[in-house]
Amino acid sequence: MKKIAFLFLILSSVVLFAQKPDLAKTPPMGWNSWNKFACNVSEKLIKEAADAMISTGMKDAGYEYIVIDDCWQIKRDEQGNIVADPERFPSGIKALADYVHSKGLKFGLYSDAGTGTCQNRPGSSTFEEKDAKQYAAWGVDYLKYDWCNTNGLNQQVQYTKMGKALEASGRDIVFSMCEWGGSNPWYWAKDVAHLWRSTGDIQDCWDCKRDWGGMGWTLILDQQEGLEKYAGPGHWNDPDMLEVGNGGMKDNENRSHFSFWCLLAAPLMAGNDIMNMSDATKEILTNKEAIAVNQDVLGIQGSKKLDEGNFEVWVKPLKGGDYAVILFNRGDPTVNVNVKWADFGIKGKFKARDLWKKSDIGVVDGFKGGIEKHDVLFLKLIKQ
Repeated sequence: MKKIAFLFLILSSVVLFAQKPDLAKTPPMGWNSWNKFACNVSEKLIKEAADAMISTGMKDAGYEYIVIDDCWQIKRDEQGNIVADPERFPSGIKALADYVHSKGLKFGLYSDAGTGTCQNRPGSSTFEEKDAKQYAAWGVDYLKYDWCNTNGLNQQVQYTKMGKALEASGRDIVFSMCEWGGSNPWYWAKDVAHLWRSTGDIQDCWDCKRDWGGMGWTLILDQQEGLEKYAGPGHWNDPDMLEVGNGGMKDNENRSHFSFWCLLAAPLMAGNDIMNMSDATKEILTNKEAIAVNQDVLGIQGSKKLDEGNFEVWVKPLKGGDYAVILFNRGDPTVNVNVKWADFGIKGKFKARDLWKKSDIGVVDGFKGGIEKHDVLFLKLIKQ
């Protein structure tokens, strides 16, 4: 009986509603402070990031959200209102949001579904409506919502509470669930949030694995198999933020990482120091042809079509009958391949374009040649 009563409590708490799908018709693009700066966030840093998003050409390439991750909040006041750290954010959050908006960008914040955030700042549990109203008053456009300090709580119940609160706040706020894929959110979160994390935390490496669950992006890539059917306009699988440009990988590895996030229709949330990027990092993050694959209006998540160990082929259908294709060498030696598009269900006549060299290969029925270690051939096949 206790088990039945608990299930009834969960179901009664999860009243059906739908987030506004128009807020994320294509995967959100922006910048988040955590991967590079962790708790070292401040008003000054966020303003500099907003300025850099424009000066580097990232805004022109499609990035629009500036998101402060953990550690901006310090306490609650006597009325229960969340309070920003006055030393790090002396002008307050609304003034900072106004600054970001003045640049033609959108502003995001972070909170947690538990009693405290991952850095033990105040969480939003039992304060969902109050916090959502506060975010709306401040001009927040995007909320990343984590899953620390949640002992005894249920993911679907907690995230639905905040989803409803955001929906009722009177402001359009993109809702990003960050419960690390623990409750298989792709099964239930479509109407609760606009995106949901599908794995543990990404690390700035090729294939490392941490004992607490963090992992390199290739291991995260492996966990995206089979999830493609749950993604689409307004509801996205989120394999976590980008590590491009953070120093742990070579340029070819960063290029491969970015290529796959584009093919997966993943949110493109840069996590590097965009104020001080190398030319190579800037070129990767602002490749408009690669980004166009990510932002394709069909919103189809790419999927693996061939796995030969170190060599893989992934395909993403695009509007107009076109395709994006990645030929991936995840091993160390250069791999020589000979593939035909028809073997992957791509039938017809296509002109191939190399999206990193930004050059046309010509009308071909496949590819024969070498792919260097830890690199990709990222192609757009244009129907003729």
